[in-house]
Amino acid sequence: MARLEPDKLWWTADDLAGSGLPMLPGTKQAVNAMVKRGGWRAAPGCARRKPGRGGGWQYHWSVLPEEARRVLLTRQIEVEKSRADANDAWEAFDGLKETAKAKAKERLEAIRLVEALHDTGNTHVASVDAVARRYKVSARTIYNWWAMVEGVAESDRLAYLVPRNQLVKRTRRNKADVRAFMDHLKSDFLRLEGPAFTDCYRDAVAEAVKQGWEYLRERTAKRRLDAEVPRVTRVFAREGEKGLRRCFPAQIRDRSGLHALEGVNADCHKIDVFVRWPDGTVDRPQIVGFQDLYSNKILSWRVDHDPNKVMVMSAFGEMIEKWGIPSHCLFDNGHEFANKWMTAGAPTRFRFKVREGDPLGVLPLLGIKMHWATPAHGQAKPIERGFRDFASSIAKDIRFAGAYVGNKPTAKPENYGSRAVPLEDFMRVVDQGITEHNARDGRLSATANGRSFDATFEDSFKTARIRKATEEQRRLWMMGQHVGKLNSNDGQIRIHGNFYYADWMSQHAGRKVVARFDPEDLHAEVFIYDPDGTFLGQAECREKIGFFDLVGARETSRRNARIKRAEKALVKAHAPVPIDELAARKNARAPEPAEPLEAKIVAPVFGTRRATSNPHSPLYEAPDNPDIDQAQEALILQMSVPKDTPKPAAESAAIDMSTPRARFMWALSIIARSDAGQEVGTEEARRYREYVKSSEYESQMGMYRAFGEDGVG
Repeated sequence: MARLEPDKLWWTADDLAGSGLPMLPGTKQAVNAMVKRGGWRAAPGCARRKPGRGGGWQYHWSVLPEEARRVLLTRQIEVEKSRADANDAWEAFDGLKETAKAKAKERLEAIRLVEALHDTGNTHVASVDAVARRYKVSARTIYNWWAMVEGVAESDRLAYLVPRNQLVKRTRRNKADVRAFMDHLKSDFLRLEGPAFTDCYRDAVAEAVKQGWEYLRERTAKRRLDAEVPRVTRVFAREGEKGLRRCFPAQIRDRSGLHALEGVNADCHKIDVFVRWPDGTVDRPQIVGFQDLYSNKILSWRVDHDPNKVMVMSAFGEMIEKWGIPSHCLFDNGHEFANKWMTAGAPTRFRFKVREGDPLGVLPLLGIKMHWATPAHGQAKPIERGFRDFASSIAKDIRFAGAYVGNKPTAKPENYGSRAVPLEDFMRVVDQGITEHNARDGRLSATANGRSFDATFEDSFKTARIRKATEEQRRLWMMGQHVGKLNSNDGQIRIHGNFYYADWMSQHAGRKVVARFDPEDLHAEVFIYDPDGTFLGQAECREKIGFFDLVGARETSRRNARIKRAEKALVKAHAPVPIDELAARKNARAPEPAEPLEAKIVAPVFGTRRATSNPHSPLYEAPDNPDIDQAQEALILQMSVPKDTPKPAAESAAIDMSTPRARFMWALSIIARSDAGQEVGTEEARRYREYVKSSEYESQMGMYRAFGEDGVG
């Protein structure tokens, strides 16, 4: 039976044949036949070439039959438990002297050298003899060392190769003695909050001391936790589904079976350049782009302050008018794409409220099938790769020097905010950049094969069957849409403060309609439709007031769901103590509140004395006398300042503060006196605090750190 490792995810045909798992044949030939029957190599992300010598194929454990997967998880847990012996060996290894550890390292080097010689083509006997001569030991000694690590994982060999006279000194700890401690530690560590191991260990030790449990040293506990809990389980317990997805290869979608304009995808991107708009506003513009999925060519784009449905509709309309109607659209899940103008009536749309009377959006009316990208998952949108090119080649164009803002707050250039590019110049540079992006040769995608995106698109576009839009369809994407009722008396309709009317509308007064209009020209004519999409007529403005493999995607989803269920079970098994119980234990260990400190000296607080004219009354207040007040203040000052306290020499002496160098050197002297524990005057401290906030101090300190005292100007 093949030896199962805790993190073994990929299996060869030989491994599966010797595993003894249910529902799997016992010979390599039969396993290969099963692979061919089940189409394992065609399953996305479930088959790969075996690295290293020999080649062959490896298969992911998620494609195995359900019974085999269940037994595999059970065996895996048992194998992890059996590795506790290795933890005990490492614990004993930590307590040995360096001389014993050095001998174990020498033996490990000898064994690795034997393996290396054997891999180069030498026989095993010749390899052992050569290593024995090098280390000046007998061949039998090498074989004895080899027997000491037989069946031991390669990562644990060092702990088993210590001299045998040291083995008797090992004190094997009973596994049951530390189980309660490890359960507490793992339950605390395997949380989505991702606490530091040192904090969890310290808390577990505190609980062990209180309960009288045996506990391990920190390094040993960390090693045991890593051995008992598989890496994937640790990641899933501490990072959730996002972390779990990173542990497995993403589904690879093959686009070679598509043709030009069969599918497009779209997204928005904020360009890292300050732009000055005609109204004087300065901000970073947003660009929306439509990209052909087959060739990666950018087909159309629009720019605005923020993502909105008008810019999306405008870019969408340009793409259809110039190239044609795609069959599929892959959209980001943002509101600007899921707006009702575009997608109302689509069965897979889950944004905004769905009302029974909503008119159909442009895409359902044109017969375009919509797909929504996974939120916060850039791999699902190929256009993200194109935006990465925009961030480097367009945003950092020499013509944008001074206006580039950096791709994150911590990467701002030194000339940040020194310039804003006029909108007209910005649009011209972006247009040139996208043209160059499409025309650049040497693209390495599976469909381009060294050609440009333009050439790839053109070759396929010539032979593809592309649907062209009619004049009636053209109105759909060129217009925004307004749902309302015609006036019950005269039939006119009001849209954004403008009134629209035609003679035929009087016959339909009070009727619910959909008006499509040009958002960029509200004074132009509008087109009136029935809610079901039937064209009724047009009206003039009267008053002017100003990738798609569904089977593969479903299989990937099922595989991820299986893995998620298995990892949930492992997390529950490895973290048996509930979080509420951990919190209750910590509360129980909390010390009793300390008694409040009582002040030994109490300053009395007296009430306001009421004035009286009787000088013998305790409430009598003497009239103001400047001489008496001056004498009292002098007495208070004399009492508050200790006698014979000399002023610091640096404060009493005149200080040269006439030049930046003098001021900076004075600040260094204050720091030196403070570090040496010498007294610093109050006025000096105040002036120092004000000076170190200045830009002069920061620049001088930078020169001082770089060049020393000679660099101070």
